[in-house]
Amino acid sequence: MTVSPTRLGGLLGDALEANLHGRLSHFIVDEQSPAIAIFAQAHREQNREGDWYGEHAGKWLVAAARAAARSHDASLRARVLRVAEFLVGVQEPDGYLGTYAVDRRFMQPQPPKPGTWDGAPSMRTWDIWTHAYLVLGLLEVHRQFGSPPCLAAACKIGDLCLQTLGHGGIDITDLGNHHGMSATVLLDPAVELFFVTGNDRYLELAQTILRQADAHRELGLVRNALAGIDAAFIATGKAYQLAWNLVGLAKLYRATGSPEHRRAVEMLWQSIRDHHLTLGGGPWGGVAHRSRECFNPPGVFSPNGYVETCSTLAWIQLNRELLRISGEAKYAEEIERSAYNDLLAAQAPDGEDWCYYVFPNGRRVHTTYWRCCKSSGAMALEELPDIAFTQVDDHTLAVNVHGPGEASFDIAGGVRLVSLTSYPRHGEIRIRVAMHGQARFTVRVRIPSWAIAPSLTVNGHAVDGAVEAGTFVALTRQWCDGDEIQAHFPARPLLHRRTNRNVQESLAPDGSPVRQEVLHEEYVAFTHGPLVYATELIDGFKASESVRLPDSPPEDWLRLEAAVLSLAVELGYRPPLVFTPYFAAGGRVDGAWRLTWLPLAPATPVS
Repeated sequence: MTVSPTRLGGLLGDALEANLHGRLSHFIVDEQSPAIAIFAQAHREQNREGDWYGEHAGKWLVAAARAAARSHDASLRARVLRVAEFLVGVQEPDGYLGTYAVDRRFMQPQPPKPGTWDGAPSMRTWDIWTHAYLVLGLLEVHRQFGSPPCLAAACKIGDLCLQTLGHGGIDITDLGNHHGMSATVLLDPAVELFFVTGNDRYLELAQTILRQADAHRELGLVRNALAGIDAAFIATGKAYQLAWNLVGLAKLYRATGSPEHRRAVEMLWQSIRDHHLTLGGGPWGGVAHRSRECFNPPGVFSPNGYVETCSTLAWIQLNRELLRISGEAKYAEEIERSAYNDLLAAQAPDGEDWCYYVFPNGRRVHTTYWRCCKSSGAMALEELPDIAFTQVDDHTLAVNVHGPGEASFDIAGGVRLVSLTSYPRHGEIRIRVAMHGQARFTVRVRIPSWAIAPSLTVNGHAVDGAVEAGTFVALTRQWCDGDEIQAHFPARPLLHRRTNRNVQESLAPDGSPVRQEVLHEEYVAFTHGPLVYATELIDGFKASESVRLPDSPPEDWLRLEAAVLSLAVELGYRPPLVFTPYFAAGGRVDGAWRLTWLPLAPATPVS
């Protein structure tokens, strides 16, 4: 059996097709496209501004190379190779491939910048960032299409960075804002260079980056993580940059096996998971704490918080790495939650338009040509095919993200898994095995944590052992062509409550403690299976409305219409509120409102 790329259907498949024929086919077509033209020598010579626009080249190369290989789209493949050839051609002899004039490049010490909240140390802060994405993009082109010039160009960037940081006396935390986090993201591509080439100098580069990052007082990536510092207080708490740094640290663990690296990543993952995600799985901020793109302090909640689509990309990638390291179901579930909710909610159906931010409660706004999140969203979608089905080792396959699709693997003479389902509309899944002959191997199937009394059968026979929600079930047997796994994941609509409280503590003049709650707001929201639900403007014009919940159990007044993916909230004192999946609420058009959280009416004080 010839191993072919994974194909996803359903909601995720539709999003991938829109991505292929929209953003990836039109944003960059050749070296004259604005996002690539900025790398030309004429632009470099006069560019002294601290911008990040060069990132689009690397992001597009990653996403477009994967999409072209997955779809066998010859036209897109040709454009990817043409753009890559142009970039390789304008790389300078020392390895520089950025967008800056000579005196503004990362190899040159820069004048200090007046102190700002974002920890920007100098006038130019995005050169390393752009090179980090270029390395990933060039490596992806080489990985998909076998391009030695792209590999060589990526290595030359790595060599230049090592020369500058390891021997040139420049500290990487001086090369990026957010106390260096916008430069220390280079950790990820440095380890990737090591994985691809096996050359220890790129491992040395990665370790140099981490050593400098850990020595920085505000950043202290491993040091602060192991001390139990919350993610909001690592440097500026910038969600996107911190998550990408953790992707690099997780990869460094894979390269070195250092237990403290893994522990640091897992501790910060837990901090983000516990305190800094929306119900739809996106890292969020923007309330009572610095920037709209930085994590809020733990316990701060607002339905109007921001989810930057770039941070959703990095969160998916971080969970991808931890899933690979640990094999734990919770990481796959986070990927699925983010994908079906906040990621899909950021994409427009045409595959061209994206939201820079999505909000649990707020207006959908399609962003402009140059915004970073349009490329991040496109890149995040292209992560999903390689995550949904994976080959864990020579004898084990895994189904990580549920939905219709199929994937082929080069084990046991060739095995194809075909998932037949309307998931997430329903929790009934059939996974068919296609192969020549028969062979013994393992298929690991993820059981969602929300499933009620889940069950698995193979060819109609119940599997041995417990089928526990929130785990993988490993099915090891002699498999034959046509064998079928049947998964049954019952779900019911769930009510979620969140409280926003502000408690002030102080000492009275006599030394006694004074503790007073000055803010107490409660909100409710609804999910079913992996999907978060939202309503549009209430009664066609209200951006919010306090609700009073019935005294009876939620199953008495939450009515799900699975066929049309709607949820009616029957409160009794007013017409039902109709909720639809968050990603689709308002028809996914620019300007539509989505309301996930409704304020809960306060209890009437007892006189």
